[in-house]
Amino acid sequence: MFLERNPRFVSRLTRDTLALILAGGRGGRLANLTDWRTKPAVPFGGKFRLIDFPLSNCINSGIRRVAVLTQYKAHSLIQHIQRGWGFLRGEFGEFVEIVPAQQRLDKPLWYAGTADAVYQNIDIIKAHKPSYVLILAGDHVYKMDYGALIARHVESGADVTIGCVQMPRQKASAFGVMTADSEGRVLKFTEKPKEPEPMPGHPDTALVSMGIYVFNREYLFQKLREDAEDLDSARDFGKDLIPAAIATDKVMVFPFSDPRSGKQAYWRDVGTVDAFYEANQELIGESPELNLYDEEWPIWTYQAQLPPAKFIYDNEQMRGMAVDSMVSGGDIIAGALVRHSLLFSQVVVNPQAVVEDAVILPDVVVGEGCKIRRAVIDEGCRIPPGTIIGHDREADRRRFYVSPKGVVLVTAEMLGQEVTHVR
Repeated sequence: MFLERNPRFVSRLTRDTLALILAGGRGGRLANLTDWRTKPAVPFGGKFRLIDFPLSNCINSGIRRVAVLTQYKAHSLIQHIQRGWGFLRGEFGEFVEIVPAQQRLDKPLWYAGTADAVYQNIDIIKAHKPSYVLILAGDHVYKMDYGALIARHVESGADVTIGCVQMPRQKASAFGVMTADSEGRVLKFTEKPKEPEPMPGHPDTALVSMGIYVFNREYLFQKLREDAEDLDSARDFGKDLIPAAIATDKVMVFPFSDPRSGKQAYWRDVGTVDAFYEANQELIGESPELNLYDEEWPIWTYQAQLPPAKFIYDNEQMRGMAVDSMVSGGDIIAGALVRHSLLFSQVVVNPQAVVEDAVILPDVVVGEGCKIRRAVIDEGCRIPPGTIIGHDREADRRRFYVSPKGVVLVTAEMLGQEVTHVR
């Protein structure tokens, strides 16, 4: 493969690439988890946020010029990036730059779509003078070397290259679905089709876009201008710009695979409460597909200075225990049982409480004697003593959000509590 033949060239390619992370979306399918934060700022995996994954991929790939385009309720996201991603050295041409939606003299509007978000910032892209522009979604969970993707893009002579994964057809209708020939050239691209087209020879599988695109700079500018002049366009990469490019230019796929095994690598869109819950729960297993302990490809984040987790009381009436679980800094399990659950930082679980199959976000207090099962508890909640969650679906529906698969989402507002801050 090109990457194996000439890694130094790949290094030069990544240094000549500007990454744009699209982080302005609300993520409405995550229900109340995005009432006060944009989707890329949603906590994940005990100590991270969704935005940390594409940012870490950039740094680990050797891409040190990154712009994060924000819009919807971006304060917690901006705060996180400022605290955790300010270690790059501007004098060396390295940066993670926050680009909020801003009123332009010729267009006093918010971003109308993903393509419009990039179009409105052409002047910023030009100022950095990249040869290649890497467009990334800010809300997917995966570990990927973008150097191999960019190298394949250059080697193939493509105008645009799309990162893709295989997916069961019944799930593919939530994504852009592609058809490609044996050489990897895209023949068709349909955004969120009701009936996804299967891969040749695989009737139950579809080829879907990861929302990752590599463009040659001048070609990107040309297509963005054409799209902006089209009055019927939705100003979206998947709906408009990519299908238009396929009709006239060379668009290639880059199948996302594990370089060691050759099999498809881990990639999750945690765009629903069920998907968010399941992806967090997967991490608890003995050998999860997403390895957060990988020293060769670390996931970077901002981490507050917190004391270690502790477990207190050890008698027949009260025993602080966490079994088959992940806990974080500042957690206190005080005479309570936590089983098969993931606890973010500064979670307190009080005596006689039982927490099972749960995902509990930062700064939550679980009251004495509570019974919580198969739930996501949002940041800052104070669960009153004796509260029962996840044991009676009809009672849960009256107070909380219950997902199609029966996961209960609890927020401070649902408990009648004031939202004082969202990190």
